[in-house]
Amino acid sequence: MRKHSSAKSGDEAAIDMTPMLDIVFIMLIFFIVTASFIKEAGIDVDRPLSATALKQDKANIMIAVSDTNEVWMQKRRVDVRAIRANVERLRAENPEGSVVIQADKDAKSGIVMDVVDAVRQAGVTDYVVSTREQ
Repeated sequence: MRKHSSAKSGDEAAIDMTPMLDIVFIMLIFFIVTASFIKEAGIDVDRPLSATALKQDKANIMIAVSDTNEVWMQKRRVDVRAIRANVERLRAENPEGSVVIQADKDAKSGIVMDVVDAVRQAGVTDYVVSTREQ
């Protein structure tokens, strides 16, 4: 008889992990849904120095112009004519994010202005050109 009673008390001492796992999975889903993912341009750019550089908090759309005047978005090379459509699509996904243009200090200003014009044509007014602090 003692064997049955000790086995029975051992079963009662077990901890049910199901509620804890449910809470962990709900928290995981919450953090995934609320996370703000940064979209990188895809290349490293040597940005020019600026004495008035400010940190941009909500930078979700990154456009990079390399020293060889190539334009990059989302880790792929894009044509300047395709920037407007890409910015409109990314802006529809995240309407609160701003556009950051990372132009290399050796990039031609004409290409950078073409990128700025395409961003404006996409209806974005809160864009910045990225620089480094001195």
